[in-house]
This record gives sequence, C-alpha cells and structure tokens, in this order.
Amino acid sequence: MKINRTNLGIEHFFLILVACFVLVPFIWIVAAGFKTQISLLQGEIFFTPNLASFREVLFSKTTEFFSNAWNSTIIAVISTFLIVFSATLGGYAMERMQCPRWLIHTLLGWSVVFHMIPPITLVAAWFPIYRELGLDNTYSGMVLAHMALHLPMALWLMANFIHDVPIELEEAARIDGCSTPYLIWKIIVPLIAPGLAATAILMFIFSWNEFTVALNMTAKQTSTVPVAIAKFAQGYEIKYGEMAATAALALIPALLFLLLGQRHIVKGLTTGALK
Repeated sequence: MKINRTNLGIEHFFLILVACFVLVPFIWIVAAGFKTQISLLQGEIFFTPNLASFREVLFSKTTEFFSNAWNSTIIAVISTFLIVFSATLGGYAMERMQCPRWLIHTLLGWSVVFHMIPPITLVAAWFPIYRELGLDNTYSGMVLAHMALHLPMALWLMANFIHDVPIELEEAARIDGCSTPYLIWKIIVPLIAPGLAATAILMFIFSWNEFTVALNMTAKQTSTVPVAIAKFAQGYEIKYGEMAATAALALIPALLFLLLGQRHIVKGLTTGALK
C-alpha cells in the first residue's frame, strides 16, 4: 500500500509539473496585458493591474481588433464545416468502399506526414497561384488554404472513428432499404457524434490560430487575429502591452470551445481505446 501511495504521489507531482509547464505561458501573457509598458520592460512580477492596453485594443479609434476577430471567425467556421464534412465522407469511403488496406494505411500515414510539413513551404507555391486566380486577400482563398492544411488530420481522425462503427448496423440498414446518404446521416453521424465534435473543435482551433498563411495571403481587409498581434511589432516600437492584451482576448473563443466541448473531446479521442 505504501508503494502505491508513493507511485501516486510521483504521478501527481509530474502531472502538476506538466500543468505548470502548459499554464505558465498563458498566465504570463494574460498578466502582461494588465501591465504598463515600463512594468513589462522592467520584468516586474508584482504590479498594479492596468487596463490601458485592453482599452487601446477594444475601444481606441484606430483599433481593428473586432474586424480581425470577425475575419478569423468567418474563416474558421466555414473551413471547419467544410473540413469536417469532407473528412466524414472521405473517411466513410476509405473504410466502407472496400479499398485495399495497404492503400488506406498509406493515405492515412501520408495525411499525418503532410500535417507535419511547415506551412511556409507551401505558401511560396500558393502565392503566385492565388494572385493569378484572384484568390489573394479573400475569404475563399484562406478557407481553401486552411482546408489543404487541416483536412489530412481531420481525415485521419474521422476514418478511425468510422472504423469503430460496427458494420452490422450498416448491413441491417441496407437490408431495410437505406440509401448511402441516409445511412451516413441517420446511422453513422449519430454514432460518431463525440468524435465529430472533437474533430470540429480541433479544426476550429487550428484555423483560429493559423498564422503563417494568413500573414502572407491576407491584407488589411481580411487579416486575422494572429496577424493583428504580429503587427504590434512595428519598425521603431514594439507595443508589448497591446500585443499581450490582444493575445489574451484571442484565447477566449478557443477556451470557450474547449470548455464546452471538453467531454466530447475526451470521449471522441479515446473512442475504441478500451475495446
């Protein structure tokens, strides 16, 4: 019993250590938003909270935060919907259309490898194509770029969720005369709802936080929140307070999605783990 308590104490220690490692940068950013420029540059740990940076970001006449947040929301919502929709159909086709298993494993493996490719290596090719097609500085261009970046990971996730659905349920529905669209909508989607929600939340966060493509493919009219944060680093001045305040505000949508969908994320990402 003593050994178990010792092991439990060690596990708790490492969990607390990992939690601190993850949370400290977020706490530092939020705290920096309440500091003055002088307090930030002096590295003060104890300070008097100041709302000047948040007022500048939210209420100044020159602020573009709400426009940037609106752009991020449109791009993230549309790209997330299209990614999840496409990944569900693609995952179903891979798992249920009698594709060779080696082909499925190759495609899924490539999807993971593609997700690891730095986006900057793709932007160099996309930029002249977008300029030629008139897609630069447009919502459509950003949505297509985000789909290209994040669809492989969503396809890998959805294919695994669909793989865990018993084939007998589909066979019974086929005997009753279900068409493929009706089967996917009424049988598959309800069964993989936790995985669907987990994938949607992850894709939204990926899209909301995407910086490299947005920096190179957008202008003032379509720039997103991550680009707005980078613009506080100007040629002769770096507005650390406004940068930290904008970053803290940008955390809110992703944090809300995580809190509201935490149960679905855990259930979705652990589906099949106990089988």
